Amino acid sequence: MDKQTKLGLYQIMVLSRTFEEAILRDYHADKTPNWDIGAGLIPGEMHLSAGQEPVAAGICAHLTSDDAITATHRPHHLAIAHGVDLNKLAAEIFGRETGFGRGRGGHMHIFDPATHFSCSGIIAEGFPPALGQAFAFQRQNKKAVAVAVTGEGAANQGAFHESLNLASLWKLPIVFVVEDNDWAISVPRHSSTAISSNAQRALGYGIPGTRVEDNSVEEVWAQAKVAIERARSGGGPSLIEVHTVRLLGHFEGDAQAYRDDLEGLNGRDPIPLYAAQLTQEGILDAELIGKIASDAKGRVERAFDFAKASPMPSADNVSQYVFA
Repeated sequence: MDKQTKLGLYQIMVLSRTFEEAILRDYHADKTPNWDIGAGLIPGEMHLSAGQEPVAAGICAHLTSDDAITATHRPHHLAIAHGVDLNKLAAEIFGRETGFGRGRGGHMHIFDPATHFSCSGIIAEGFPPALGQAFAFQRQNKKAVAVAVTGEGAANQGAFHESLNLASLWKLPIVFVVEDNDWAISVPRHSSTAISSNAQRALGYGIPGTRVEDNSVEEVWAQAKVAIERARSGGGPSLIEVHTVRLLGHFEGDAQAYRDDLEGLNGRDPIPLYAAQLTQEGILDAELIGKIASDAKGRVERAFDFAKASPMPSADNVSQYVFA
């Protein structure tokens, strides 16, 4: 990897974290004393991806807007890394008419046709649609690929296994990505899964499977390069599992009483760890770190200002854009 590539990975990670820090600030603003999730600037539940930025940065570095990606209910890092419009992303999260779904979908239902990005609140739901996109790319003789991202808990769902089987049978241009943050919702792997790595499951369907340890953005980048080039060249599907980290709760308000790894969790934060590595390599210094943070904050605040200034959906149009 050259220095510019490493710097780009760091910048994307910082932008994603900055965006979510702004969500966290405004999500808790003006909430009622009883913490009504329907109140405040940002309505509904909120699932943040802080700590999982290396997955998004490493995978999406190899994608273009012609490629498709389906994400989970924790989608912001992937959406941002894939290049969705920040204004429309913020507006959808705030429930405004200028959002991707005209404020009707919220943060778990982001759909951007311009970049072939989508996500869903249903566990493992993104795998079958990604399969369909890969099938369409194959039938159209395109070089585009689909990427389907899910969590390690969702890898026990039927949709996961059905999708791997069909992708292998049809040799589809797709890469399956599993974000293993240890906890699914609130259950550790050993309590729900019979094997130590979902990469082993890929082998059962005749496709390559690999596991990336230590939440390493550079290793994710390297493995994604191999898998995506394989898919583009007609070699068929691959699976990458990344042992990442969830720095926050499953959702905002999660007391996380089930976790035994909270002590020292901040020491696993991938952004300062990568900043330290790049500083040691002479790629970053304090001045550049500050500039990247300032640039990210400027972009995010402009997007949030756009969202806050946008109109709310009108009750007169409540049934529009809902039914096909």
